[in-house]
Amino acid sequence: MKFLPSQLMYLLQDRTARRNIRLLSRFIVILAGVIALYSMIFHFFMLMEGQTHSWATGVYWTLTVMSTLGFGDITFQSDIGRIFSIVVLISGVVFLLVMLPFTFIQFFYAPWLEAQTQSRARQSLPDDMGNHVIIVGFEPVATSFIARLVKYDRNYALLVPDVNQALSLRDQGYKALAGDPDDPDTYMRLNIQKASMLLALTDDMKNTNIAFTVRELSKDIPIVVTSDKDESVDILKLAGATRVFQFRKMLGGFLARRIVGPGLQSAIIGRFEKLMIVEAPVMRSRLVGKTILDCGIREATGLNVVGLWERGIFKLPKPDSSILSETVLVLAGSMEQVLAYEDFVGKQPISPDPVLILGGGRVGQAAAETLDSRGVAYKIVEKNSKVATGKKNMVVGSAADLDVLMEAGIQKAPSVFITTHSDDMNIYLTLYCRKLRPDIQIISRATLDRNVGILHTAGADLVMSYAALAGNTLFNLLSPGKVQMLTEGLNIFRIRSHKNLVGKSLFESEIRNQTGCSVVAMVRGEHMDINPHPSSIIEQDTELILVGTAEAETEFMHRFPEKKHR
Repeated sequence: MKFLPSQLMYLLQDRTARRNIRLLSRFIVILAGVIALYSMIFHFFMLMEGQTHSWATGVYWTLTVMSTLGFGDITFQSDIGRIFSIVVLISGVVFLLVMLPFTFIQFFYAPWLEAQTQSRARQSLPDDMGNHVIIVGFEPVATSFIARLVKYDRNYALLVPDVNQALSLRDQGYKALAGDPDDPDTYMRLNIQKASMLLALTDDMKNTNIAFTVRELSKDIPIVVTSDKDESVDILKLAGATRVFQFRKMLGGFLARRIVGPGLQSAIIGRFEKLMIVEAPVMRSRLVGKTILDCGIREATGLNVVGLWERGIFKLPKPDSSILSETVLVLAGSMEQVLAYEDFVGKQPISPDPVLILGGGRVGQAAAETLDSRGVAYKIVEKNSKVATGKKNMVVGSAADLDVLMEAGIQKAPSVFITTHSDDMNIYLTLYCRKLRPDIQIISRATLDRNVGILHTAGADLVMSYAALAGNTLFNLLSPGKVQMLTEGLNIFRIRSHKNLVGKSLFESEIRNQTGCSVVAMVRGEHMDINPHPSSIIEQDTELILVGTAEAETEFMHRFPEKKHR
């Protein structure tokens, strides 16, 4: 009953609903006229047979015959009366049993259900809600981004055009609302003037319309949009977008920079002022087989080993931790120290055999461009001949076909990128390539975060999640200088020293042992001490910069909660 007022308001205000009610009313009037006509004819034929009945009896007989109930207490004796009864019966079947239910459902019951659905789906935010993120469109990027917003207690509103989708998403726990994404009134109901950011995740043309619409309402709100085509970037900026991201292109470049080969042996995954966080695959390097204690990285470069990735599992480094072929080191330090690490490890010679890229879509093409800029030979395996037309270094065929892989050079390729948009296919190809070449470096794309671990288990040395890359990038726009998400759940964050830590050295604080976070820098005023010595004292005004997984950060905040400053 609590939905009744809103449903009635919908039926009275909606133009289509009002039209349907008028049509239904006309039909009922016509039906009432037919019943009245039949009642009069009933009296006429009954008088011909010498029977007299009241007008109420005439209506009663007409309704019992038209509804096919036919009680039989009042009947005609003449043939013409019985023929009239047949006409009334047939017309009753048409009017009462066919047309009336259909008309009622079409013009009244269906709009009533629609009104009930509309009343359940939220279409506006409370007037006092602000500093929230408005997300237009639902896809894996939205799921990943929302998970990060929820973790850090940031308000958001997810806008989708379909009411049923909004209700389904709300049932799944999302703060979803229904509305037309190109209607200014929609954004006014979402408190666009108070929002901290708008994110559009639809196609390029719809994103252009959204950016233009929102920019007319607010000149200051950051509008972040995604784009699939290079030629759309300038148009989206002209429409009012603050930032335009091509995440698939970004992903291809990030994958390519993690190849074992010429150039830098490490990939910068985060910057925090002068502090750099890098990932360094050690496959085929001088570090394989050594332990953290005897590898000599800190002594030779000053870099601090803050973590180890081993097939998707993050581990804290211990002095006796072994560096395996599939290990990826997470290092922290200055740019000078990163360059010193490159000299320490040494550049590997360029392989004459091409790297394989399985999948010639946007991610694969972006990876190819990055490899080409580094002077690395490559071949792309693409089954769609239309995509391969006009592209260089293409092998047309299915990557699941052994003959195609042999033609592309799987037997000698130093590395293989698996970049299709289907996680199922990527898992299949990872297993296949690992079986064919146990020694090859496999770098795979994952569309969904949940499949990262599966791809590692299948044999991938490195996996990058499209959704995680986009989610991290977007979240970092909201909290510059405070929290930065790096890769696969690895975070870097800044916090004031807790009273329980003041006066202790880093060694005495046991932050790493208790929380799993590593202190990579200490900031006092304008001075940043990168990779401070374990004997460094934590003072009252010291700010700590730490690196750790999301779980480790949560544990740190639980043990050493930050003070709330007014």
